[in-house]
Formats: sequence, structure tokens, C-alpha cells
Amino acid sequence: MTLLLMAAGKGSRYGKLKQFDGLGPNEEFLMEFSIYDAIDAGFNHVVIITQLDHVAFLQDHLMARIPKNIKLDVLSQKLEELPPGAEILVERQKPWGTAHAVWTARNHINSPFVVLNADDYYGRAAFHKAASFIKNPETTSPYAMVGYTLIETLSPNGSVSRGICSIKNGNLLSVEERLKIISENGEIVDLDSGQQFSGEEMVSMNFWVCQPSLFSEIETYFSQFLQDKELIKNSEVYLPFVIQHLIAKQKTTVTVLPSSGKWFGVTYANDRELAVMALADMTNKEIYPSPLWGNTY
Repeated sequence: MTLLLMAAGKGSRYGKLKQFDGLGPNEEFLMEFSIYDAIDAGFNHVVIITQLDHVAFLQDHLMARIPKNIKLDVLSQKLEELPPGAEILVERQKPWGTAHAVWTARNHINSPFVVLNADDYYGRAAFHKAASFIKNPETTSPYAMVGYTLIETLSPNGSVSRGICSIKNGNLLSVEERLKIISENGEIVDLDSGQQFSGEEMVSMNFWVCQPSLFSEIETYFSQFLQDKELIKNSEVYLPFVIQHLIAKQKTTVTVLPSSGKWFGVTYANDRELAVMALADMTNKEIYPSPLWGNTY
């Protein structure tokens, strides 16, 4: 089983590259805890998508730490990497988005895989649920999403963007993006629309269980995207949009796996202290060893 981590973000609200911030008790990156939990669940291949300037650093950093029996591929997301026959005639600096980042790994993954953000903490239970889903011979859905309750994913330091899930019979119907959800004065509200939430809604935090067929679906979707001269100026191709497109076209079903574990992220600089405290607490409780990778340092 393969873990695919998206680590090409630029951390505009956080103020620096949060995927390389040493938040663990021994300066471990947040992604290292995801890798540790994935290995614990039986994953044996790690693929990381990052910016070209960070490939060598991340390769060296992780090769010195993770177990030697774990295969590691660190790849760069390149603007010029396009589907065959595609070309763009406009100047663009912004990355193509998370779906394009996943598509970057198409030649390195040929079995079911999990994809998630490198700068979020998902909890060990999420990886074990994903592994059980992949290994279960009676699984009827080819795809899955690990979901979290909205109230458990909010930041005390500002508004957050969350994908509110619509679910029927345990399957995902759609994900509605709400860009400015905040908790204040005892209420949870989307500042853009004014919609209020109970906090018990299931949200997507970009933890997906996927099949290799996704790569060809992304390529088709991306090729169509590139034909729109307005979209290619500044828009991005997001992985949830591609998956939702497949659901709408009845090309797949997506099982929702409610997580019983903890999630946290570092959207804002002030979220850092909370993340550091949470990781330290789990280490003190011996949920994680210290240092995380023991004698491999």
C-alpha cells in the first residue's frame, strides 16, 4: 500500500513552509507522524510531491530516518508537466493544484493508495481504517474518504475552509466548499453565506483512498480544464472536484469512513503552539516514541 503526501504548498497564511516546520518534540515535521502512522498500519511505499527546490532536501531528510524497508519517492510538481498534446500560451506561476500534484505520481503508483496533505495531522486510526478498507475483499466501493466532524477541525485563530459532506447510505454524494467557517460567540457560521452549522457535520480534510485508475481520470479532467483560456490564467484543478465529477458521472462510489481519531492543522502561525503541545502530549503518553524514528537518526 502506498501513502501519497502533498507537500508542494507555500503556506501563505501560515507565513512560511509549514510542511517543513519542526513541530515534533525532536523537530519532526508533521508529515513524519503521518508516515509513522501509515507504516504502523502496513503501508510500505511513501510518495511525496513537493516543489523542485525541496526534492533533494526532503529525500535526504527522510532517507536518514524512516525504516530502510520502506520505499521512498520524492517528486516535484512542475508547471510544464502537461497531458500529451496539451500546451498553454499564457504566463503562469501558480501551481496547477492538488489533482495535478497527484497526477505527478502516475508513473510511480500502480496499486491502491492513500492521498492526504503533508501539513495536517490525521491520527493513527485514520490510517488503520484506510488500510482495512483497502485489504477488505468484500469492499464494494473502489474509493473512500476518511471524514471528521466539523467542530473538531476548527481553528481558534481565524476562519477556515472546509468541505461539508453530503452522505447517503454511507457513501459520499458531494462536498460543498465553505471558505470562511468560524466559531465565535458559541456559534459556528460561514462568514460568506451566513449559514450556521451544528458542528456535527462530516467534513473532508483531504484524506482519500484511491485507485490507480484515478490518474487517467485526472488527465482527462485536466486536459478539458486546459482548453478554457480563462481557467488556465489563475484557477487550479482540485482533487475533490475530480472525485466529485466521477461521483456525478456515476463512474465511482466513495465510502465515507468516519475517523475516531484526532485531526489538527496549522493554518495560522498561532496554530503552531497548539500543534506542538498536542504532539508533545501524545509523545509523553507514549503514543509516539521520542525521538520518533529512534536510532535511525
